[in-house]
Amino acid sequence: MIKPIGSDELQPRFIYDDAEHDKLSKEAEGLPSVVISSQAAGNAVMMGGGYFNPLKGFMNVADAMGAAEKMTLTDGSFFPVPVMCLLESADAIADAKRIALRDPNVDGNPVLAIMDVEAIEQVSDAQMKTMTDKVYRTDDSEHPGVAAFNSQGQTAVSGPIQVLNFSYFQTEFPDTFRTAVEIRNEIAERGWKKIVAFQTRNPMHLAHEELCHMAMERLGCDGLVIHMLLGKLKPGDIPAPVRDAAIRKMVEVYFPPNSAMVTGYGFDMLYAGPREAVLHAYFRQNMGATHFIIGRDHAGVGDYYGAFDAQTIFEDEVPAGAMDIEIFKADHTAWSKKLNKVVMMCEAPDHEKDDFVLLSGTKVREMLGNGEAPPKEFSRPEVAKILIDYYQTL
Repeated sequence: MIKPIGSDELQPRFIYDDAEHDKLSKEAEGLPSVVISSQAAGNAVMMGGGYFNPLKGFMNVADAMGAAEKMTLTDGSFFPVPVMCLLESADAIADAKRIALRDPNVDGNPVLAIMDVEAIEQVSDAQMKTMTDKVYRTDDSEHPGVAAFNSQGQTAVSGPIQVLNFSYFQTEFPDTFRTAVEIRNEIAERGWKKIVAFQTRNPMHLAHEELCHMAMERLGCDGLVIHMLLGKLKPGDIPAPVRDAAIRKMVEVYFPPNSAMVTGYGFDMLYAGPREAVLHAYFRQNMGATHFIIGRDHAGVGDYYGAFDAQTIFEDEVPAGAMDIEIFKADHTAWSKKLNKVVMMCEAPDHEKDDFVLLSGTKVREMLGNGEAPPKEFSRPEVAKILIDYYQTL
């Protein structure tokens, strides 16, 4: 199996030993504590599950700036984005060396992790702007990722963490949420050798399904991991349980047995386009994928990024040899009226736009809201039914 990044074995920050977990949980209740941001909580969950291997905790300012500016930390290791615990104020923890980090997304703010504090630093306006510009390629406050990153505060608390739970993800999505450790174990149990991963924050329509089939066939993969985002999305996105049901139905009906896994991870979407694509590839290698599909406008929002910036960044900016995972570059896929099948649009040079079945997201939502299934060339009827049922509840 492909090795994790930075170590021979995954080093998840979750405390799996029951006795140690109980001891730390009791200790945590007596520690100075702070409620962290949703973005920081998502980062803690990712570190807990081994996805951010070999990170041991939240970055100090020098490492965060290195990650933002050149994807390289002060020790020379590779990481594509800052992973920070930013607070409005550190007054509640004063000069404590060990603190409890409380979950903002669960009632009662239970302790999510314990941190050994190595530094408490003020991040300057100029440093916040540099990180924002480098990671998001814009400082527009209308960009949802920019807004979330800059709303956390400018006091950075850094140090290694011990993670005690996986926030709301394990309880709300028990059938779907999986750690990188669990996915690696299941890949081994299934006997897969070549695995392609597919990222989604939306239901999968026919074009997405066929893209996965194309990638598996062209790469000679024996396994597909559909890995969906379970964290905070932007308003209007379809909730994870509905996406989950639609994707599972698609896999059940249209994929051979033991060829696809439906899983999810807990994280707040950055909408950082190219830079987030690199992060996506990073943690897919850690979960055991050998290949990762990146299509048009991967992880983007609005018109902030070029259609294929999330592909070219791997040649243009990612340090050579940083990752072993290979990128399957995809174009927009759609049903060809001429060929009566789904094709990559770049592979159909004799086609005009009208030769494809193309529907905007707005149009699809309107149809579903009216109880109308999109055409069979766009969406599987079983998937459309699940989505129509959801839209009828709005």
